[in-house]
Amino acid sequence: MRPLRILHFADLHIGMENYGRLDPETGLNQRVADFLARLDQVVDYAIEHEADLVLFAGDAFRSRDPNPTHQREFARRLRRLSELAIPTVLLVGNHDIPVMSQRASSVDIFTALAVPHITVVREPQLLRLETAHGPVQIGALPYPVRQRLLTREQFRRLSQDELDQAVTEVVTGLIRELTAQLEPDLPAILTGHFSVESAHWGSERAIMVGRDVTVPLSALMDPAWDYVALGHIHQHQNLNPENNPPVVYAGSLERVDFGEEGQPKGFCWVEVRPEATSWRYIKSPARHFQTVRVDVRESAEPLAEIQRAVAQHDLAGAVVRLIVQLTPEQEPYLRAGDFSPLLADAFSAQINRDVDRTVRDRLAGLEPDSMLPEELLKRYLLAKGRATEELAPYLTLAGEIFHPTS
Repeated sequence: MRPLRILHFADLHIGMENYGRLDPETGLNQRVADFLARLDQVVDYAIEHEADLVLFAGDAFRSRDPNPTHQREFARRLRRLSELAIPTVLLVGNHDIPVMSQRASSVDIFTALAVPHITVVREPQLLRLETAHGPVQIGALPYPVRQRLLTREQFRRLSQDELDQAVTEVVTGLIRELTAQLEPDLPAILTGHFSVESAHWGSERAIMVGRDVTVPLSALMDPAWDYVALGHIHQHQNLNPENNPPVVYAGSLERVDFGEEGQPKGFCWVEVRPEATSWRYIKSPARHFQTVRVDVRESAEPLAEIQRAVAQHDLAGAVVRLIVQLTPEQEPYLRAGDFSPLLADAFSAQINRDVDRTVRDRLAGLEPDSMLPEELLKRYLLAKGRATEELAPYLTLAGEIFHPTS
């Protein structure tokens, strides 16, 4: 018996323009073109391999008010799935949700125009869709909006930690309700856009909108589901190696910044059979990010040392970050223009000259780009002479600024 074939992808974030330039021929930023090329690969794969269902687990655009051109390019690609009658589910992620609940999300236009075979999910619900090879049940949970809880009287006086717990309990309850509605003889897929407590985060925290919601892994482990398709976290991972059911973040299709430098990017191909579900990860040819670090502080020929370090990497078409550690005495003799020709084949290149001054010791050799704002603030306060026990009020206020509830 032929399995039910599902393509699961997430976190497209069209509109990210980091490290790109405008392409005058298309009118698009080159990095936007990268993200659209990854979406082309998804659509091509779904069509070529005769997908019965495409699940997008949220965050179509970089912002909740996307550029109309970006919306057009997204719609053009989904149109190909619609024209071939491939059911496609679009889950609303935190980057898709408008500030006010009465306003449309960035993907609601597909519902307003009644685009055939495309279903936008903005509220938790159990869908039953017909595919070319039989019906399928989809328990869909878009990003949980905590502000809706704030309108309920019993939650108004809760602390942030108490509110976090309340939201988690609500989402867990919704999952139980969806599970209870399942027909046992039909394939069942659970899809959601939220954080799971044991998942590994990446640099996506830096572009997160609002305070996050965390769901316990145990809430997703019910074998009544054949597969759990998640979005929101950019690093691909399976949280249940026992695969009963697989609990999988597809991850993002394209790298956002250097925090995702070493991560593979792609989507998941899922085959559901009555006896078992199998799945595999399909890597995408995402833009390569490469950091080159070279320490020339003790080198008699610093420029030659930099040349050797760069030559060890294939930088053609890559987004490159060259970090040169040097002394104050070397600084006047090493200009960026001296070694920027070494990066001529790169797609984009930035050169950071890390001058070995005493003031830099406050970060103890850590990379600021890899640290959360709270961590940077804590180290700054300690460097300014604040005692550890004095930090709590500052970090609490900072948390409210970095992760606002409204």
